[in-house]
Parts: sequence; structure tokens; C-alpha cells
Amino acid sequence: MVVAEGRAVRIAVVDDHESVRLGLQAAFGNAGFDFVIAAATVPELVEGLGGREVDVVVLDLSLGDGSSVTENVKAVQATGSAVLVHSIADRVASVREALAAGAAGVIPKSSATKTVITAAETVARGDVLNNLEWASAIDADRDFAKAQLGRREREILHLYASGLPLKLAAQQLGIGYSTAREYLDRIRAKYVEVGRPAPTKVDLLRRAVEDGILPGLDPDGDESA
Repeated sequence: MVVAEGRAVRIAVVDDHESVRLGLQAAFGNAGFDFVIAAATVPELVEGLGGREVDVVVLDLSLGDGSSVTENVKAVQATGSAVLVHSIADRVASVREALAAGAAGVIPKSSATKTVITAAETVARGDVLNNLEWASAIDADRDFAKAQLGRREREILHLYASGLPLKLAAQQLGIGYSTAREYLDRIRAKYVEVGRPAPTKVDLLRRAVEDGILPGLDPDGDESA
């Protein structure tokens, strides 16, 4: 199991139950992951990382320090990591909040260890984890209509909608032009699926602003696709 250049997937866990932390640490270690740190809170995670980056943080939604779901997801993302929510599946409101904040997927604590490991591998690749918990959380909230973009798709959208030509965006991310074009086509298809089509570059800019991928910008400009 690798993500790039023969490097094992770097992973961390945030959960306020020691037994869960120890169990996941053992499971990921046995599966060949590079287990970096286990923490009871997000601030403890950030302090323990000390500026190091991991690929995925497995995050419990209900921590005992009074922190909010959104601030925890955002704080983890600020370290450069993707967020895999690991929680009790019936907390739908918290799941929706985590997805809205940018979590890459949801896996219930009742899942088999192998399922959790597979989910972490999926998220480490930059893909969105599509499963029953994710779909149920979205279907339960009619106002939740964000296109669920993978990490690489968000990166392409950020660069391209900011005004960078697609060829240069691809070069900056170290991928081929054809691959970048495929990501862009998938982004547009996902926005069509949620009823928010984005046929032009200006439309993509608007969607990126609406979904928090870019700050509020003046959308007037080049409408070429």
C-alpha cells in the first residue's frame, strides 16, 4: 500500500477513547500504514504533528473537549491532511456538518477493521468515499447540494477557476494535461448531478466560491472553457 514514490500512507487518529486509538493504531500498523500519531483532541494532534503532514486523519465527530465538528474538520485540513470521519452512524446532523466542512468520507464505528482500512486507502488517493452513510446524510438534508469533489478535483478547480490555464494547472500539480482535462470533466459532471451546472470557466469560479474552495472573487472575466 503506497500513495507515491514507494511511500506508505501516513495516517493519524483523533478519538477521545483510548481503546479506539490503540485499536486503530494496531490495525493500521499491521496493514502497512505509516502510523504517525494518535490524539484525544484536534489541538493535541496539531501540537503532536509539529508541522509534519499526514495523508489521512481518522476523526471522531464527538470529542470531549467541547469543540465543534466544523472547527475540527477545518483544523485538520489546515495541516494538509484529508479527513475520514469515524463515528456512530446515527449522528446524521454531525455527519452532514462534517461533509459540509470538507470531510472526504464517513465510516461508521461499527464497520469491520478491514472496511476502515480500505476507506482510508480510498481517501489517501484523493478520492471521495461514497458509501451508505455518506448518501444517507446527504439525502436527509435537502439543502445540502455541494458537489462532492475529491481532493485532486478540488485542487484542479482551485487553480483553474482562479484563472490559471488548464495546462499550467496540470504542470503545477505534476499531472498530465489529459488527466487534468478528465478531472475537469468529472467536476462539471458532478455539478450537473446536483443541479448546479458549470459549463463555462466563470460558472466554475462561481461554484468554487459557493462551495468555499475559493474566497469571494469578482467572477467577471474569461468565459472560455
